[in-house]
Amino acid sequence: MALNKPTPPIIQDPTPFATEVIAQLSSKFSLLNQENQYGSWAIQVSPADYFSVVSDLKSRHHFTMLTDLCGVHYVEPEPVLAVVAHLHHLPERSRVFVSVHLPMDDPSIDSLVSLYDAANWMERETYDFFGIIFKGHPNLVRILNEDSMTVFPLRKGFPLEDATREDKDDRMFGR
Repeated sequence: MALNKPTPPIIQDPTPFATEVIAQLSSKFSLLNQENQYGSWAIQVSPADYFSVVSDLKSRHHFTMLTDLCGVHYVEPEPVLAVVAHLHHLPERSRVFVSVHLPMDDPSIDSLVSLYDAANWMERETYDFFGIIFKGHPNLVRILNEDSMTVFPLRKGFPLEDATREDKDDRMFGR
């Protein structure tokens, strides 16, 4: 019996609809970066434009589904925290990823809960693990970790193991 070889994924171009949406956003807002990532548009916006861009995508372009909102801690070229929102337009089968970089000393951004109910727990989880403050969130408290924790475990400065272990080296994990 012959086994079928797995075929590599086909990297598609974004839909013409999504490309037109990005062109309209570019004319209205200052996009810091835009690129095709596996058939979807990924855009980076300033913290000042974040809520307005996402609001425009929902109200004017009908990206009505928020499927994920998460945090990222980049350490190079300079340490920053980021928020990434994954938005979907179901009838057009289009996705846009909106990211915003925040300074380590003041990681705060407007909440999307007023636009997407699904953002509620996603923002709480992002706060819980990265310490990003979502201004205007109705109940921004820890959701998975102990309330008494004073650190944010998914930041790169959080040690993976106790210092007495010799079989683990934090440098292997970008720490």
